[in-house]
Amino acid sequence: MTALIEASSPHVMNTYGRLPIAMSHGQGAWLWDVNGRKYLDGLGGIAVNTLGHNHPKLVPALQEQVARLIHCCNYYHVPGQEALATELVALSGMSNVFFCCTGLEANEAAIKLARKFGHEKGIERPEIVVYEKAFHGRSIATLSATGNEKLKQGFGPMLEGFIRVPANDIEALKKATEGNPNVVAVFFETIQGEGGINPMRVDYLKQLRALCDERDWLMMIDEVQCGMGRTGKWFAHQWAGIVPDVMPLAKGLGSGVPIGAVVAGPKAAALFQPGNHGTTFGGNPLAMRAGVETIRIMKEDGLLAHAEQVGAHLKAALQRELGALPGVKEVRGQGLMLGIELDRPCGALTGRAAEAGLLLSVTADSVIRLVPPLILSADEADQIVAILAPLVKTFLAEAA
Repeated sequence: MTALIEASSPHVMNTYGRLPIAMSHGQGAWLWDVNGRKYLDGLGGIAVNTLGHNHPKLVPALQEQVARLIHCCNYYHVPGQEALATELVALSGMSNVFFCCTGLEANEAAIKLARKFGHEKGIERPEIVVYEKAFHGRSIATLSATGNEKLKQGFGPMLEGFIRVPANDIEALKKATEGNPNVVAVFFETIQGEGGINPMRVDYLKQLRALCDERDWLMMIDEVQCGMGRTGKWFAHQWAGIVPDVMPLAKGLGSGVPIGAVVAGPKAAALFQPGNHGTTFGGNPLAMRAGVETIRIMKEDGLLAHAEQVGAHLKAALQRELGALPGVKEVRGQGLMLGIELDRPCGALTGRAAEAGLLLSVTADSVIRLVPPLILSADEADQIVAILAPLVKTFLAEAA
């Protein structure tokens, strides 16, 4: 890699272990750094750049909106909120939406909804079921709900009111909550992202929906990373034919413009009343336009079917090239949300892949994560495999 960026600004907080790269511009599924080096974007801004970079339909719409109105506070009606809420309600089968700016904010709002739900039932100390390996954010509440103990070090005490269970084990959940009248909700990702691309099984999701109905709990599904068409349906839980009561969204909803949303069904939609919750920037006209246009373009360009097809092609190619290798534990995921788990830590592959012209990340220490833009072509998927497979083989051979 030539002419690397020496270091971050001394005035920027040292919160990220950055690669020595600074991006300049992008086109489609490709990015260029400030030195003119080209990269195939297998990370999509961590599942954010749904439409890739410089999309010919999105950019003019955002330019037009910037010239019209960027921000309007929530003292007033924002027509774009109604337009985007109408779309999300239609896509989800749910009923109302609150807009914010990030996935963390959306998950924080979900936790508040669950507690409000409990208090309105007379439960003074509501408790929420959460999962091992979950990631819901880095605020104190969302960090408390998160399953990664390393992330919590130095920030205790964590918030009380969470019961942690393993994924895909309905009996373990029943045992952990048996005789507990304070449980009000179950909160989980359909496919865990930061936890290592770990999917919840369809049969488990159906069992969980039935249990929440039986016990009058809120089913709260974090679709921040796995939602917005990434798996080939609008929301990953739709593969199980279920509808949640609360659904946080963010990342891909605005194709790069910061946006978050909490979609709620009838059991939760009326819990927040004026004064209960709010946000300064959430629901601003620019973000709403980005969400509306993202959904419009996804529909026009058939990106759900495209993500399913290209994702299946990419997964099959990764399985063919890497699946049988000693040291590769599993190739898993759905659509364009894929993980390759190795039997050893492999963080070094992030830098090696970038040097070879491919952007990706390693999560949960040993899982190579691919969450490219949904516009990725089959040919570009093949290029990902052509770059990645030799790197993984060399890495495993070195470590053998």
